[in-house]
Amino acid sequence: EEQLVEAGGNLVQPGGSLRLSCAASAPASRIACMGWFRQAPGKEREGVAYIKVVNDYTYYADSMRGRFTISQAQDKAKNTASLQMNSLKPEDAAVYFCLADLVCRDRSWDTPDWALRYWGQGTQVTVSS
Repeated sequence: EEQLVEAGGNLVQPGGSLRLSCAASAPASRIACMGWFRQAPGKEREGVAYIKVVNDYTYYADSMRGRFTISQAQDKAKNTASLQMNSLKPEDAAVYFCLADLVCRDRSWDTPDWALRYWGQGTQVTVSS
């Protein structure tokens, strides 16, 4: 089973920035897409961003487009995805989960449930003054 390890969650002030990273244990040939979801207390898990390994094509949730940037390591064999988050707001506070898909979902990437998807344990992001 694939393992994903997130890092970078922290407490940050409104307007600040954070960079999350995710490393997957799977061989590079197995992962087609990587991405991030988040879940705040009492809310459903929601898609944040998604990237295709083969060509760096990206998808974003509308509320995060322009503030968040997903990227992957230039050496794709490293299976690492990062999420740069700028202009953070209190409503961005959540547990952020990394995912790796063995087959990309394209337009339905932001539907959490997918049989060929693996999840990390999550990393806490707190936005507060």
